[in-house]
Amino acid sequence: MTNNPNELTIENSALVLIDHQPGVALAVHSIDHSLLLNNVAGLAQAAKALGVPTVLTTVGAQGSVLVDPIFKEISDVFPDITPIDRPSSHAWSHPDVRAAVDATGRKKLIMAGLVTEVCLAQSVLAALKDGFDVYFVSDCSGGITTEAHEDAKVRMTQAGARPMSWLAVTSEWTPDYTSPERGALADVTRQRGGTAALLYDYVMAQVTAGLVPPPSFMSPPVQAGAR
Repeated sequence: MTNNPNELTIENSALVLIDHQPGVALAVHSIDHSLLLNNVAGLAQAAKALGVPTVLTTVGAQGSVLVDPIFKEISDVFPDITPIDRPSSHAWSHPDVRAAVDATGRKKLIMAGLVTEVCLAQSVLAALKDGFDVYFVSDCSGGITTEAHEDAKVRMTQAGARPMSWLAVTSEWTPDYTSPERGALADVTRQRGGTAALLYDYVMAQVTAGLVPPPSFMSPPVQAGAR
């Protein structure tokens, strides 16, 4: 979207997902696991649909007694991206992670991770020191306790990072409801958007029933059984 007036655009930002793994998630208690999975899947699907460069990382997923792969909800979206695995909680310190971020050519980073107060906070603070603009997605991250999650949010914010929700990120990427980019997110919103999905389904039900005309920028939905 060449006319996007927002601070974050499809063209200037990159997504970094840190350690969204089942074993790590078992330690998370600040957010319901189902909600966490839904949110991070929605963010990943949106980035994929819009072509936003994405870096995936894991910690201890390989080379130990037990394997702990990235969420299937993420790997299914990005089958062509191999998560960068490492032995340290500090993803930013791994040269392959930093090289992958640099390769995107973007200086605005949207970051989310598990757990908030450790792996996410360490990388967010380091990226800020290295001159990147960082936006952390709070509802795609989770802490061992609610207090730990909130403390980490305060710490990152005080250092200059900006907190956002995943729907705020996708809305900032696609502010124009008449744009093809927003249209590309329709399925993501309907599948993962919570209240936004309910509103979308309600509006489209009126269109399908013929009670209101479809918006000028949207094709009318296909009636059940129609060809």
